[in-house]
Amino acid sequence: MQEEHLYFRQLLAGRQVALVDPVAGQMANFMYLLGDPKTREALVVDPAWDVHSLLEIAEDDGYKVVGALITHYHPDHVGGDLWGVQVEGVARLLEHHPVPLHVNKHEAEGLKKVTGTSDSDLVKQDDGDTLEVGEVSIRFLHTPGHTPGSQCFLVGNRLVAGDTLFVQGCGRVDLPGGDADQMYYSLTQKLAKLPADTVLYPGHHYGPTETSTIGDELQQNAYLRIGSLEDWRRLMGGYF
Repeated sequence: MQEEHLYFRQLLAGRQVALVDPVAGQMANFMYLLGDPKTREALVVDPAWDVHSLLEIAEDDGYKVVGALITHYHPDHVGGDLWGVQVEGVARLLEHHPVPLHVNKHEAEGLKKVTGTSDSDLVKQDDGDTLEVGEVSIRFLHTPGHTPGSQCFLVGNRLVAGDTLFVQGCGRVDLPGGDADQMYYSLTQKLAKLPADTVLYPGHHYGPTETSTIGDELQQNAYLRIGSLEDWRRLMGGYF
C-alpha cells in the first residue's frame, strides 16, 4: 500500500512470497515492508521463508531495505529449525544484505540461539523506543506473553502486532517462554487501550480478514474482552 507519507505492504506466505513452499502456505505468516517514500528507505518485518522475494519486492518498488524489525524469535518469523523444517530467515538476510536487526532486549538471547546471529547484528529495543526511517516514525511496544520479548510496532495508526494479537484471536501462551498472565496485561492493558481506529496487521492470517481495527476487535475478539485476570486464567486452562 502506497500513501503520500508511508510505504506499507502486507505480504502473505503462500500468496505473495514463498509460493512453492507448502509449509509456508500452511503457516500463513504475514511479513511487512514499510518505509519513507521520500528517502526510498524501508524496513522489513519478520523476514522469513523467502527472503529473496521480500528484497526483490522492495527493490521493484524502488526501496532499499535498511533494517529488519523482529516481533519475536520463533523460527516461522526469523528462520531456524521449525519442528524439523529448516526455515530461512534473518541469517539469509544478513548473508546477502547486512542490516541491523531491531529486537526487544528481552528477546535478544532467544533470537541469537534460534538464528545464530550475534550481538553485533542486533539493536536491542525497549518499550516506548522509537526508530526513524526518513520521516516515518516507528514506536516499539513491548507486549510479552507469547514470548518474553514479543513486541509490536506502531506506525501512525497502524499496529503491526506479530503473534500478540490476531484478527479475532491472540498468540499461544503454552510454548516455551509463553506467559498467560503477561499476555493478559499486554492485550487488555496495552493494545486494547490504543485508539479504536488503529488498524491491526497481525503476524498470521488466522482470522476471517487480513486486517481489522482495535475498535472492531474490542467488539468481536473475546481475548480483548476478559474482565479480570481470574477469568483469563480460567479461559487459558492453567497456562500461567
